[in-house]
Amino acid sequence: MELRHLQYFVAVAEELSFTRAARRLGIKQPPLSRQIRQLEKELGTPLLRRLTRGLELTDAGKLMLEEARVILHQVERAKTGVGRRARGETGRINIGSSGASYFHPLIAAIIRAFVQDYPAVHVTPEASNTTMLVVRVGAGAVDVAFIRPPIDHHENLKTERLVDEDTVMILPAGHRLSGAKSAPLSALAKEKFIMFPRAINPGQYDSILAACRRAGFKPMLGPEAPQLISTIPLVAAGLGVAIGPRSMSQVRANGVFYLPFEGEAPRAEICLAYRSNEKSRAVQNFVVVARREKRLWDKNNPKPPA
Repeated sequence: MELRHLQYFVAVAEELSFTRAARRLGIKQPPLSRQIRQLEKELGTPLLRRLTRGLELTDAGKLMLEEARVILHQVERAKTGVGRRARGETGRINIGSSGASYFHPLIAAIIRAFVQDYPAVHVTPEASNTTMLVVRVGAGAVDVAFIRPPIDHHENLKTERLVDEDTVMILPAGHRLSGAKSAPLSALAKEKFIMFPRAINPGQYDSILAACRRAGFKPMLGPEAPQLISTIPLVAAGLGVAIGPRSMSQVRANGVFYLPFEGEAPRAEICLAYRSNEKSRAVQNFVVVARREKRLWDKNNPKPPA
């Protein structure tokens, strides 16, 4: 039994006329009649009674019509589903974020736009650190990730820069710089720095220390926070000062304030990381959406002239 047998039979059963069914199917009547006879022979029972004027279904034919409709519906649903999956309109995607990157409005805009464009794709977020996310993207456990560069070279990984923002000082309430509009990095020369573990993002960790050396001092390291966002409560507790991306300053925590840098200061970048040999259309679509939203962001938020 072939799919066309079912299609032909449903047309004949619904029209109760070989002539009308042939016209509906766009074929000649004789081959249509032959196909129905072949189907009846294969099933071993008549499906239609040939009357003087028209046709009527036998009991077996009535059951066959019900079953054929179900099968044809399932086939159409499968075709539609496969087509949507091939276009990346369904499925799932795991999105990682590191280093408080989710606080930047562009990152939220990218995820929001993707969900709006592809509502049938299930999105699973995962927060971790850059080092772990790079490993998980490479291993296929995470599909795309917003990470803080620089990272070591990975042959099967591609990165695209999305954000290059300035950093701010994270200072405890009542600090001597309270009330200042900005301050140079050298103003923190005698402070204890609360840093995240170097292992979770060696590149960013080293860039902060290098900026301090260029400012003329070697930073004194205080207690270590488990991750970048965790520096805020430790600063609030009076255990030291920290440096974080400007987008983190939207975290309104009691006991801290954020102060812009004056002059040279560390930068905070966010890159989108994904596998270079990615086959998933949903992931490819996410990359396209991210590029589109970055263009819109850059257009609406132009950088001031140097």
